[in-house]
Amino acid sequence: MRLVSKTSQYVVMSLFAIVFLAPLVWMISASLRPEAKVLSVPPKFLPSDAQWDNYRQVFELIPVFLWNSVKLAGLNVIGILIVASMAGYAFARLKFAGRDAAFMVLLATSIIPGIAYLIPQYIVFRQIGWVDTQYPLWVPKVLTPVFATFLMRQSFLTVPQELEDAGKIDGASTFGIYWRIMLPQTKPALAAIGVFTFLESWNDLFGPLIYINSENLQTLPVALAQFQGEYFTQISLLMCGATVSVVPVIAVFLFAQRYFIQGITMTGMKG
Repeated sequence: MRLVSKTSQYVVMSLFAIVFLAPLVWMISASLRPEAKVLSVPPKFLPSDAQWDNYRQVFELIPVFLWNSVKLAGLNVIGILIVASMAGYAFARLKFAGRDAAFMVLLATSIIPGIAYLIPQYIVFRQIGWVDTQYPLWVPKVLTPVFATFLMRQSFLTVPQELEDAGKIDGASTFGIYWRIMLPQTKPALAAIGVFTFLESWNDLFGPLIYINSENLQTLPVALAQFQGEYFTQISLLMCGATVSVVPVIAVFLFAQRYFIQGITMTGMKG
């Protein structure tokens, strides 16, 4: 009976895996086809005449866009991990007047939709000369990581108090306890925040379209739109660009998946 149950579970999971992987396989297949055969019926998942030249054409167009996306994703991930971990540690382990009230106010700001302050924010950035620069795409996110701060606070609360007390006995400073003792204990939360932040930055299309006018400052999602015209879309090249944009996302998730899953399941264990 147990064998039948296990077999059924694997069969169901395999079917789900096929359903979810089919679009990805078709995207890769379409990226290797001639434009005239991309939408052939019935659809073919294995191209008989792979057109590797499609990728050559794409890589001639996207190096600058790809570098901009990588740079912004790196700035967002590193900046948010530093700011959120320090803020989370302060809210979780340090005692100061108004700590809990300040944390509640911080969480309350997350209910304000971004569209509500989009115009005032744009006006401010224009007045300080940040329009048509990449600063609006990472500075506000790094300085206001509400969700990441919440995750880090919850993660720091799960660390035993004895570790912090041992650091104090050994004469470690507050920053030393945070950096050398507490932060290594929160790797799962750091991985989860890193993956979420990378995905948000990597897939951001709205921000670059609003704040950036210069083509050499644009990001990869904007570059993909170049393959879509008003009357004609180059589907094979678009699928090439989409494949290139998906590969780093898959690589980041595979690299951090163990910590990522652990971080999502553990950060809410203690309030």
